[in-house]
Amino acid sequence: MPEQKPATRPETICTQAGLHQLESRTVPLAPPIWQTSAFAYPDMEAMDEIARGEEPGFIYARYGLPNHRQLELALASLEGAEDAVVTASGMSAIAATLFALTIPGERVVADTHVYRGTRLLLERDLARFGVIVDFVDCGDLEAVAGALERPARLLWVDTLTNPTLRVRNLPRLAALARAAGALMVVDNTFATPVHCRPLSWGAVLVVHSTTKLIGGHHDASGGVVAGPAAVVETIRGQVVRFGGRGGAFDSWLIQRGLVTLPLRAAQSSQSALLLAERLAAHPMVQAVLYPGLPGHPEHRLAERLLRDGFGAVVAFEFAGGEPAVRRFVRALRLVRFAETLGGAVTTLVHPATTSHRSLPVSERERLGISDGLLRLSVGLEHPEELWQDLEQALGHI
Repeated sequence: MPEQKPATRPETICTQAGLHQLESRTVPLAPPIWQTSAFAYPDMEAMDEIARGEEPGFIYARYGLPNHRQLELALASLEGAEDAVVTASGMSAIAATLFALTIPGERVVADTHVYRGTRLLLERDLARFGVIVDFVDCGDLEAVAGALERPARLLWVDTLTNPTLRVRNLPRLAALARAAGALMVVDNTFATPVHCRPLSWGAVLVVHSTTKLIGGHHDASGGVVAGPAAVVETIRGQVVRFGGRGGAFDSWLIQRGLVTLPLRAAQSSQSALLLAERLAAHPMVQAVLYPGLPGHPEHRLAERLLRDGFGAVVAFEFAGGEPAVRRFVRALRLVRFAETLGGAVTTLVHPATTSHRSLPVSERERLGISDGLLRLSVGLEHPEELWQDLEQALGHI
């Protein structure tokens, strides 16, 4: 770009303020926030070279910003993947993956216990575009094998089911998918890469809502898909066409959350186990669902798949149904009732009246979601004070 004379008019000075490059031999210890919607080319030749992929360069926010790319590289490394693409939310990552990798007439096999938002997308949206969707209990390996006897493009499962905390046998499921020529996609939001890396167990792709445990502070929204570079590039194109990128600040916040993710995951998991054990021993609690408990039906599998803890989420059930739940929630003082999970603040949700309220009672019960079931996401408060709050609230039911 030719050297320009300094501007002298106020209109030009104000408009061009901050656009000149500052010289520095030092680099910041924290990444900057690239709060821009577009980048300027030095000339048309540079534009051609960048467009052809011959030179690096950012173009437009929807295609990806430096904050997006920095987070993608970090998350790909964390999951042991070749590449990753970050999105505006977990659902935008899931939607981009499904629409990028399927065409009308192809088939998706998904777990009956898949995340509720994923199920609604499969039933209400993907099916409208001619993709065949079948649901099967992925805890039943024989049923999965039977479902995969017909050609399928994708097998979709969650590492830990939401909200019932069942553990899926990822290596066995991956083997079944591979033998059937299907790509296995794993939603690893509950486990995080700290506790489980699905790609190491044979999954082809892994998705997260980075809004949750990866971001970890209830202040940012995001999602990610990680896996083989060629597949991720196909999904990246879908993200760009969908306009599903998200802002620079959200990616910056989520990358900041990564700094403490191993520490937060360890603390939350340790506290969750303690609370699960105490809830299981309390006479007002009918059942506790947590893979770290020896009585969990997949405890041995969890010991094999999960490392450094069993996760931050605990589900537990009251015999008294919704009336008992309402009295319990009303009595809480420290734990917050909110439709989220994975943050520093401990939260509680009642799936029957929130995420799964549109389901008939019979279908909810088939999924193990009773009127008395609660999902607890354990944060970073001291576990003894969390237990004091839970214990006093239990006294009100």
